[in-house]
Amino acid sequence: MMVPVFLAAFLAALPGPAIAHGGLSNYTVGETWYRGYDPSTPEEDQLNQPWLIQRQWSTIDPLFTPSSPYLACNDPGIPPPSYIPIAAGDVITAVYYYWLHPVGPMTAWLSRCPGDNCNSVNLTEAKWFKIWEAGLLEGTLELGTWYQKSFQRWDGEPGLWPVRLPKGLGTGRYMIRHEILSLHVGFKPQFYPECAHLEVDGVGKNGEGGGVEGEVPGEYLKVFPGAYEEDGNFQTNTNADKGGDANTDRHMLSPEVRSGRALAWTRRFNIAHIGKQLTAP
Repeated sequence: MMVPVFLAAFLAALPGPAIAHGGLSNYTVGETWYRGYDPSTPEEDQLNQPWLIQRQWSTIDPLFTPSSPYLACNDPGIPPPSYIPIAAGDVITAVYYYWLHPVGPMTAWLSRCPGDNCNSVNLTEAKWFKIWEAGLLEGTLELGTWYQKSFQRWDGEPGLWPVRLPKGLGTGRYMIRHEILSLHVGFKPQFYPECAHLEVDGVGKNGEGGGVEGEVPGEYLKVFPGAYEEDGNFQTNTNADKGGDANTDRHMLSPEVRSGRALAWTRRFNIAHIGKQLTAP
């Protein structure tokens, strides 16, 4: 059983790791705050605690390759004992501290836990479907404005990332995965994934929720076509090389966002081309 903390008390205290680019430390649903994992606090004070709803991430340092076995839920990704209660169609807000990077896409994903047991899921085989994304808002890839820049905070306040769950989700247990892909260093993408466990009050066992889009990693490399070789190096055969537009209609991380029972159109971009643009003279 979760031990929630009311949001007002949380905003007054603002706890969290106070170094470098920070990470996803807490979640809110409505006026209730749910405490996540803090890599700056001893793990023996957090693992297996009844309040913990987030998978363990041991450092604020990023992952650098899409073939990492920890790409799904960060390293080491040890599951928590509890779940965040939430209804299909409700908003869950991820709370980040000290996020300072400005360039690259942000995505949110769900995975239905087989047998409603998220603790036994093999993360390298879990099926994920995307429910939210934000990329380049305006301008060119190199000089334009990304949503991540608007998420960036220098005033000490937390960055708040609200995501609405699809209304058609079936009742059951899910993992939610937030990922920020930072591209401020050319040819060296930085992956920042974190995962939490959800107990969803949905539209019945047969509702939406059987993720079919891709594994992380594994099929993840195929979900990002034209971006990477198997060893994590950039490919160069991008659409822009073939005369494509290098502005805001570049390719967003495939697949498309899943909303309710339908796939919504969205802009996409190609990671490889962004790496080239950022290092161009």
